[in-house]
Order: sequence, then C-alpha cells, then structure tokens
Amino acid sequence: MLVHLRGPAKTISFAGCTVQLSSFLTVGGVECLLLAVMAYDRYAAVCRPLHYAVLLRPGLCCRLVAAAWGSGLLNAGVTSPLTMVLPRCGRRRVPHFLCEMPALIKMACADARAVEMLAFAFAVLIVLLPLALILVSYGHIAAAVRRIRSAAGRWKAFNTCSSHLAVVSLFYGSIIYMYMQPGNSSSQDRGKFATLFYNLGAPVLNPLIYALRNQEVRAALRKVSGRPR
Repeated sequence: MLVHLRGPAKTISFAGCTVQLSSFLTVGGVECLLLAVMAYDRYAAVCRPLHYAVLLRPGLCCRLVAAAWGSGLLNAGVTSPLTMVLPRCGRRRVPHFLCEMPALIKMACADARAVEMLAFAFAVLIVLLPLALILVSYGHIAAAVRRIRSAAGRWKAFNTCSSHLAVVSLFYGSIIYMYMQPGNSSSQDRGKFATLFYNLGAPVLNPLIYALRNQEVRAALRKVSGRPR
C-alpha cells in the first residue's frame, strides 16, 4: 500500500490484491483478540493482584496468543477467498487506498449478499465479541478502582490501564468510524481516511504509547530533551 501511495503507478495485480486483503484481515483479527487478552491481563493486575501469577500462567498466555492468531488466520482464510472469487466483469477500479473487503464486495457484478452476511457474522465474532469482553473487564476494573481509598493506589491502577485504553480507543474508534458510515460519498471518503489512519497512524503510535510507560524510556527521552529527572 505504501509503495502504491508513493509511486506514480496506482495499479495492483489480482494476486497482490489477494495478499493485501488476506494480510489486512489476519492482522486485524489478531489485534482484536490480543486487545481482549490484554484487557484480561489488566483485570487480573488490578482486581486480582494476589492471584495474577495463577490467572496468567505462561501456558495460558501462549494458548491465548495462539487462539488470537488462529482467529485471524481463520477470518482471512474464509472471507478473503470468497470475496476474491466474486465476478467483477473485467478490469475495475478499487474505490479505496487498499484492497479492503467492503470496497471489493461493492465492485462485484453479481449478488454478494451471502458474502456480506458471512463477513458480518465474522465481524460480530472477531470485532464485537472482543470489544464486549474488554468492556466487561474495564467494568470490573472501574468498580475495583472506586473501592481504592488512596490517591496513589488509584493512580497506579490508572497507569496500569492507560496505555491499553489509548490503544483500544485508537483501534476501535477507527474501525467503528470506518464501518458505521452512511452511504453518501462524503461519508465514504472520510471512512477511507479512517482506514488509512488505522493502517498507518495506529501502528506508528502503538509502540510509542506502550514504550512511554517504561521508566527507562522516559528517562532516555528526558535526557535527550535536556530536561532534569
């Protein structure tokens, strides 16, 4: 996508479009599940700190990560081939910055309602279900923070969850904005730029958001900027 945005040629092969779509669906599905896993990690750290090592055993963590990658690969393995085999009746222009599934479905010159329904079902399982788990986790965290009497304890809990909350807001905010747009052209254009932010802006900001929680990183930034500790 970056190559096509930078260079004069704006074409992509069928195989390249398939790889792009599959990669997009895979990493999107993986991130949804990983954010839910991280919300459970924050729940254990804030609400069950004495049982954290039991609740987040290394074996369980490995299985959760494997389940996240499995869901992403399953999402791409099912929806990507069904989207790409839809008839397009000759050379067509993709009305987007990349080969995104809704844009490719709209290009089909045949009835694509079955593919749309399948995509919606996968979206509920891979996007909305993890979001529901995140909201449940933070509901328990909010209730636990309300019971903390000391300001230092509340600040510690906020510091534990702040980076994850920021990433969840960026990720789900852009996804909801992308897929909840009305059908007029101006809203669809704004959705395209939201997709561009989701693919470029969020991955650039995520490492910075998580790294700034690290005391050594903050100390290095203060040293570079010349500020005292």
